[in-house]
Amino acid sequence: MSSGRGSAPRRTPAHHLSKDYTRTVLSWLESHGRRTVNGRQVLELEMSKVDQLARLRAAGIETPRTVAAVGRHHVIQAAAAVPAPFVTKHNQGGKGLGVRKFERHAELADYVDSEEFEEPQDGITLIQEYVVPARPSITRVEIVGGEFIYAIEADTARGGFQLCPADACAVDPATGQPIMPPGATLAPEIGQQLFSLREGFDHPIIEKYLDFARTNGIEVCGIEFIESVDGRILTYDVNTNTNYNAVVEQAAPRSAPRALAQYLRSVAENL
Repeated sequence: MSSGRGSAPRRTPAHHLSKDYTRTVLSWLESHGRRTVNGRQVLELEMSKVDQLARLRAAGIETPRTVAAVGRHHVIQAAAAVPAPFVTKHNQGGKGLGVRKFERHAELADYVDSEEFEEPQDGITLIQEYVVPARPSITRVEIVGGEFIYAIEADTARGGFQLCPADACAVDPATGQPIMPPGATLAPEIGQQLFSLREGFDHPIIEKYLDFARTNGIEVCGIEFIESVDGRILTYDVNTNTNYNAVVEQAAPRSAPRALAQYLRSVAENL
């Protein structure tokens, strides 16, 4: 037997079929009884924010109010159910793909009717309440092999909607300059870090996430939430192809990549 970790690829135009290739490989492996980590069913969860939000709510985890529109022609009608301001995002996303904030429904109507409209890869656009944060940050809880490793905090003032912790996400490969992400209110500077360890984080949401991961067969993930100004903790994303940040790793009491390597070794030794 062999082991492998299913990892959903980036949904970029140049590689739009890679997720389908990954589905095929995982299905082939699992049909032959091969052990996979974050296998085919977890890949499907990664590829659908609708699925993620539905399962989170079923697990008793609060999420932002969201409606899904299938097809461009249904976006404006679906948005009528969500008070402004709100954001739109792609059902299949990554690095803030398709995320835009609208202050009024009329702004959305103009956008949908324009050439700027970004058609989601699967045709599903989400309209989601804009959560006013208690402070300009989100938290990401890292889980490996059923264990909570640590939590990181991401600066949304400079990171906006694009909160990928990998170093490669922060710099434009063409110019070498920091990327001004969509939704950011402050321009990032060279060398400035958007991510930090959330030291001493101990909250009941951790146990809920661990139960959620076990129930859904997720062995490695990073789950993100935002704390709203009205006191809610709203979970909005489950990353099953999580990335780790070098600066956070230097401050963390336990290394997430090392924990992952140890977990994969234990899986392999028990085959």
